[in-house]
Amino acid sequence: MNTPNTLKSLALAALAATVVVVAACKKEAAQAAPDQAFGAAPVKVFKAARERITERITYTGTLEALNKINIMPETGGKIARIHVEAGDRVAKGQLLAELETESIRLQVRQAEAGVAVAEAGYADALKNKERMDRLIKESAVSEQQREKVQLAFDAAAAQLEQARAALNLGRHALDQSLMKAPFAGVIASKNAEVGDVINPMMGGGYGGGASGVLTLVDFATIKLAVAVSSEDIGRVRKGQEAVLRVGSLPGREFRGAVRVVNLTADPQSKKFGVEVHVPNPDGTLRPGTFGDLVFEVQSHENALVVPQTAVLENSYVFVVEAGKAVRKDVALGIQNTTMVEILSGLADGDPVVVEGNYGLEKGAPVQILEEVKK
Repeated sequence: MNTPNTLKSLALAALAATVVVVAACKKEAAQAAPDQAFGAAPVKVFKAARERITERITYTGTLEALNKINIMPETGGKIARIHVEAGDRVAKGQLLAELETESIRLQVRQAEAGVAVAEAGYADALKNKERMDRLIKESAVSEQQREKVQLAFDAAAAQLEQARAALNLGRHALDQSLMKAPFAGVIASKNAEVGDVINPMMGGGYGGGASGVLTLVDFATIKLAVAVSSEDIGRVRKGQEAVLRVGSLPGREFRGAVRVVNLTADPQSKKFGVEVHVPNPDGTLRPGTFGDLVFEVQSHENALVVPQTAVLENSYVFVVEAGKAVRKDVALGIQNTTMVEILSGLADGDPVVVEGNYGLEKGAPVQILEEVKK
């Protein structure tokens, strides 16, 4: 049975609990958003600072070996031997493959014999001429005899010259049947087999085709050809340094130089061809892959810079002053992918809004959540 005192105690306890709950809720609400209650916009800022800024332009191209050649004999014939395989490193002048040369060797031996006969005939004619020259001084022979000996000598000399030319031709044909490396490099591919018939006059053969018997490349230097727009071509010059970045080698950069700058644009694309050579002594870079060429076109030392995200409509930024957003009109200098140079409108250390600035109004109250570092 509840007494009056008991009921009174329960009522007081309930009232006290209600007061505690209400007070706690008010405290939590006050702690949750002290400034938002006043409409302050949360922003992140970057303090304008001075540093070196570089403007870069980037173009994509395909890596190629600087030197690449399809090995093909200068004369037609059947392949007798191939001395290398794909992937082999070869030295300049190394014998790579050769044609069957038995018939050519027979021709060379025949030409050598012809030279021997012609040399003997020439020697005999020379002796007769020298003897005739002595007799002429003694007036012991007629003019007709002298002319006859001279004609015989001239014929022997011509026959010797002809025989030597035939021998040189045979030796040249023999040399043409030997396929040697014109430069040191790597055999990129083997395009024919022993027994295939090659006819260079017809653009290849049964096995080699237009690609030749072998493909030789020199990886020591890589080249990239890129098409540069008319807006940028004036900022690219021969000898200028370029940095190559390859997706398959993240974090690595390879430095090269511009070697070719076309003076006329492609009639269809209206772009200008530029070729960059990049040293590749250890063969790290592989032809056939894509790469980005980065050209540094201009740079300024001790420039006042802010992040690109700070600039709105290429003309103004917001600076936090006394807890409010203050609009500052700015003049821009050179830019890169992350930063932009400020020529006028800001001072060193100005807290420029870099996040939360879109939709921000001039004079609006703001709350700085974080100072962003570069």
